[in-house]
Amino acid sequence: MSLNPSPNSAPTPTLATEPMPVRRESPWQQGLRELLRSKSAVLGLVVLVVLIVAALTAPWISPQNPYDLGQLNVLDNRLPPGSENVDAHYTYWLGTDGQGRDLLSGIIYGLRISLGVGIGSALVAGILGTILGLIAAYAGGRVDAFIMRLVDLLLSFPSILVALMILAYVGKGIGNVVLTLVVLEWAYFARTARGQALVESRREYVEAARCQAIPNWRIVLGHILPNCLPPLIVVGSLQVARAITLEATLSFLGLGVPVTEPSLGLLIANGYQTMLSGDYWISLYPGLALLVTVVAINLVGDRLRDVFNPRLQK
Repeated sequence: MSLNPSPNSAPTPTLATEPMPVRRESPWQQGLRELLRSKSAVLGLVVLVVLIVAALTAPWISPQNPYDLGQLNVLDNRLPPGSENVDAHYTYWLGTDGQGRDLLSGIIYGLRISLGVGIGSALVAGILGTILGLIAAYAGGRVDAFIMRLVDLLLSFPSILVALMILAYVGKGIGNVVLTLVVLEWAYFARTARGQALVESRREYVEAARCQAIPNWRIVLGHILPNCLPPLIVVGSLQVARAITLEATLSFLGLGVPVTEPSLGLLIANGYQTMLSGDYWISLYPGLALLVTVVAINLVGDRLRDVFNPRLQK
């Protein structure tokens, strides 16, 4: 008996199987996945998280409140790293400054000011610049020309010169420093938001929304703005690092935060005159903390730029 089917026999029916639906990732999920693929970005992100947690928990993890006069001992001034505090029974791991303040505690408290000023100014500048950029892109004409000429004018001057002029007029203070940094930063967000909004306004989905008589403000907020966020996030991350550096520079020059507030720039300024005499640690360790903070933010920002702008990827 032959096992081969007869040519005239009917084919065996097969069951049709539907393909399994493939779950598509959102652009934000894709961006996060691409961000975590970079070892340098992950390293920067981990360091940044550690610094932020340390800054937020400074009152609990710092050996000393460096700006509580009751905890300071003038006799402990300019102690080298690793010196012991006999009265309080703890070690000055990074030494002390000229006022007897523990440098490790000063750096942790200083991170609160530096990160707070940097993130706060970038956030306010981002909101203001995005609003003005969207207005310029959607209004066009004289409104667009006025806003962009103002942006060009602001970006044509050195940032440190503009900051010195503003602070020389309004005076020291954390609020004044944040205001100054907002003035210096909003133009970058406005230019980015305007350029991206002009590109998105020509997309088919925007034209379809206009054909459905959707109000302009809903088109801008619901369709254009969400697609402008990725490049704005990249600009924001880089502006945070720039703001931290500018704040430290202004505080070092004596025009930033007052001496009663901890800041990395002030800590560096307190010891730069004694570095040649051998007290290197007073400025060295706050300078390293500032360097590590800015580099960590830039590592994350550079990777975000590559993720959201594939043309820049190597």
